[in-house]
Amino acid sequence: MHTRAASWLRHRLGRAVVLSYALALLLPAPGLWLRHPRPLPPSHLTLHTPPLLLSLVLFSAGLQVPVRALGTLLRHPKALLAGLVLHLAIPLAVVPFVAFLLRRTPDTDGGSGLLTAMILVVAMPVAAGATVWTDKGEGDQPTMVGLVLASTLLSPLTTPVLLATLSPLLSGGYAHTLTDTGRLAESGVALTSVVLPCAAGLLGALVLPARRLGRLVTTVAPAAMAGSLVLTYVNASGALGSVLTRPRPLLFAAALGVAALVCLLSFVLGRAAAHLLRLEAGTASALTLACGMNNSSASAVLITTSLPDKPHLLLPVLAYGVLQKTAANRIVARPRPAPLAAGA
Repeated sequence: MHTRAASWLRHRLGRAVVLSYALALLLPAPGLWLRHPRPLPPSHLTLHTPPLLLSLVLFSAGLQVPVRALGTLLRHPKALLAGLVLHLAIPLAVVPFVAFLLRRTPDTDGGSGLLTAMILVVAMPVAAGATVWTDKGEGDQPTMVGLVLASTLLSPLTTPVLLATLSPLLSGGYAHTLTDTGRLAESGVALTSVVLPCAAGLLGALVLPARRLGRLVTTVAPAAMAGSLVLTYVNASGALGSVLTRPRPLLFAAALGVAALVCLLSFVLGRAAAHLLRLEAGTASALTLACGMNNSSASAVLITTSLPDKPHLLLPVLAYGVLQKTAANRIVARPRPAPLAAGA
């Protein structure tokens, strides 16, 4: 049900993401303008652009899920349960290893600032944007939507637990800050910007006649892909713009290195788990994406709220955002193996 515009953008999504980050680096002003709430005269309503774009992405994802396939997912939840378990287990395996490596560096606090940023990334729910990459690779969209919804619904419980469990690895006051941040995460603000629009899309897929649903998808799908690119640009504008005005090459290199290591390990562990579970190629791709793609936008909000005096900690978060999209592009572009013949 993809239009020519949607198909054109799907095949160029990786390059479009790189262009979004380049624009955020060279021309951040429009992105900074869009980040701030805007009143809508003459009404008393206020426009919040990032949540609106995120809702559009999730509504489109829910709209394109075959409802019968979602029912099959609930009856055979192996991939869904595996994804949720890995979403909790991977941070507990990866972060202590990275902390051990950082303690061997000359940084006076053992890299606690960079580690705090990475903990706030890996403790977040599965990124809503993962549905866009699953769609690009024609992967198992019901599994991916299920993982986004389930991880978001559980995040008021799982995120504070992960933050409290990993905070003893930090020093220099970061541990106390991380514990306080866990209390902010308990509010579950993401539920309204993730669960409700996705549920609305699922409801539309359930009740609309096939012809009307097809017309709606051909309109919404390309708009959602374009919206995800604008959202990437808006989220990146703040921190990347400061790289030019206040360049810190060593910090940038360290942030990139730590983010690359955490991202690589997360995707590799997800791929290994999918192989061990002997999942079908599309489902394996969705599980791998869910393990490596976390809601970096939410972690950036938490850093801005709980550590307003340390904007440089947004650098590893944005580096992770770039790397997870780059890895996702490679995963969905990889040729899939032919299915095994029966009895093989």
